[in-house]
Amino acid sequence: MRTVDAAGLKIGDSHPPRIMGVLNVSEESPYDPSVFHEPAEAAEYVDVELIDEGADIVDIGLESANKRFDVLSAEEELQRLDVAAETIASVSGDAVFSIETRYHEVAEAALKRGFEMVNDICGFADPKMPDICTEYDVAVGKMASPPDLTSPGAIADVDHIYDALTRNGFTEKTIIDPAFGGWSEEKTVAEDRETFDRLREFRSYGRPMLVSINRKNFLRSIANRSTEDALAVSLAATSMAVERGAHVIRTHDVAETRDAALIGDRFTPARTYAESPVTIAELDIDTVKSAERHFEQMEMIPSTQRIQTEALTRVFELRDLDDQHVSLLSNAVLGTTARFIPDSTGEHGLLIATQAGLDAIEANLSADESATSSSLHDIFRTQICWTAHV
Repeated sequence: MRTVDAAGLKIGDSHPPRIMGVLNVSEESPYDPSVFHEPAEAAEYVDVELIDEGADIVDIGLESANKRFDVLSAEEELQRLDVAAETIASVSGDAVFSIETRYHEVAEAALKRGFEMVNDICGFADPKMPDICTEYDVAVGKMASPPDLTSPGAIADVDHIYDALTRNGFTEKTIIDPAFGGWSEEKTVAEDRETFDRLREFRSYGRPMLVSINRKNFLRSIANRSTEDALAVSLAATSMAVERGAHVIRTHDVAETRDAALIGDRFTPARTYAESPVTIAELDIDTVKSAERHFEQMEMIPSTQRIQTEALTRVFELRDLDDQHVSLLSNAVLGTTARFIPDSTGEHGLLIATQAGLDAIEANLSADESATSSSLHDIFRTQICWTAHV
């Protein structure tokens, strides 16, 4: 996992989670507490409500990306840049200032006026954006999006997020963003939840990850909370996101999110064990799909699926066994790499296996035509083998 230097702020596995506070200078933005039109008032908000509360990065949006509003042109965004630039010139606190835009012209103009980072919500749909960020040597957030400047983040299929993040490449200082929220009618709550479930997979890019999950509907709907009452669900998800590999958390609730991120960071196992003379990092592989992603990003294409299915070892505790269960499982692991270890009573046991081993057990159980074996086979097929392959 590489570390990205954002104007002196280090972002990566070996550094604390970074908090990105939000300021909007667009009248159409839906979250009123973060919307300002006068530079002096905006600067005070940034100092008091963002930087003093723990924001490492301040992300300034010139327009709302809400799907209900028309997309501004680059010229229209540039007309709003004055307020943003005057705001950061008036801020007394210390933070990295990021401009949220989809246009390379706006990014370049902002960088010339004091901004130090770019947050591209269209994921390099403007092919000149990576060139500008490279020229100015700045960190850039790349949000998964179709190759369309009028349609940010409208990707429903989680597997297609990988293609979107890869499109038009990366800069040396790219931070990936898988994109959560109602960017389009196609993006559903269920798909946001699947993206969150599979967040670890995005670490296969070897680049820091940014997530924006603050008060999002896919979290609110679980607890049946309104936007105003959704702080608790956001904080719970923040700790989980950090544990799953997020390095930057974008939020309107800076102080609370900072605390939740620190808790997630404290209880995340170390991923890097040595840096000299050989760097050793543990990969986030908990499904066959995540193993495949790591192979893809390293441009390693195994000749068979065997390598992926042996990249993951799983341990299961089995309870309420009877003598027939123990006999069936003991026979099913024969000739496989798996181990089944019953306790002295025969009522409990441990099953230790790679995914390849589980698949072999399933095949052995399938070959046994007894009713008990059929029942165990169904459990392996639907509950154990399938979930690991996702």
